[in-house]
Amino acid sequence: MRPLTEDETRTVFEKLANYIGRNITHLINRPDDPHCFRLQKDRVYYVRESVMRVATSVGRVELMTLGTCLGKFTKTGKFRLHITSLDLLAQYARYKLWIKPNGEMSYLYGNNVLKAHVGKMSDDIPEHSGVIVFAMNDIPMGFGVTAKSTADARRLDPTGIVAFRQGDVGEYLREEDTLFT
Repeated sequence: MRPLTEDETRTVFEKLANYIGRNITHLINRPDDPHCFRLQKDRVYYVRESVMRVATSVGRVELMTLGTCLGKFTKTGKFRLHITSLDLLAQYARYKLWIKPNGEMSYLYGNNVLKAHVGKMSDDIPEHSGVIVFAMNDIPMGFGVTAKSTADARRLDPTGIVAFRQGDVGEYLREEDTLFT
């Protein structure tokens, strides 16, 4: 377990800023309960500082996980968000998209969000920006990237793709053997 380097921090913050924008300061500056980012086996964790101090007494081999796993660095140095970061992303989301009940199962099976499944969406979402996908009862279901802006999405036909899926809670079942290795 070690702190992130300058390049790693920039890469992680750029990815997070795509979904939560300037709200990233709320993750860093928490006066009630300070948190930090730590790297363990190519995975980035968002950890309470008190837990991090205790975890320093555990060896690297014995330490499996700590805090909330935000994502993983690939072999090429890119950062991939994991579905385990959904609660943090949903809490500070900049752009939101709600899916009708008839589209929930399709989304959870790993499909993209179609216009026919969109119940409502935030205003002024630009094209190719990060969006958090919710059920109509405000339960976060996943995250993705918009295929069209809000204005263009309103003019799409019902089978047009509004958002590309990046991660959803169905991954827990589809990839349970590879998600935590």
